[in-house]
Amino acid sequence: MSELSSNRCVIDGELIELDDLRYTPGGVARIAMKLRHISTQQEAGVLRQLQCEVPVLALGEAAMQASRLSLGQQVRVDGFLAQRSLRIAQLVLHVNNIKLK
Repeated sequence: MSELSSNRCVIDGELIELDDLRYTPGGVARIAMKLRHISTQQEAGVLRQLQCEVPVLALGEAAMQASRLSLGQQVRVDGFLAQRSLRIAQLVLHVNNIKLK
């Protein structure tokens, strides 16, 4: 199987769900959250109104950062996409960095 290296995502949104900070069995901080993204994007030469909810997972220092956020805050997150688990193919944005907007 060949390995592709491009998997990068940056998205702005409103924090609409924020779970409690937890720790993995290995002791790494972990927090799940959800962002609501609303924007206008151009597609095939036409402006399109978008709205979606994006599941997000933060680990380590990014999880510590996220644990200090409040619902309703506007943030920009960047990271990579991965499936939720080996059995669940739903995509989740794994955060490398979170910034307040």
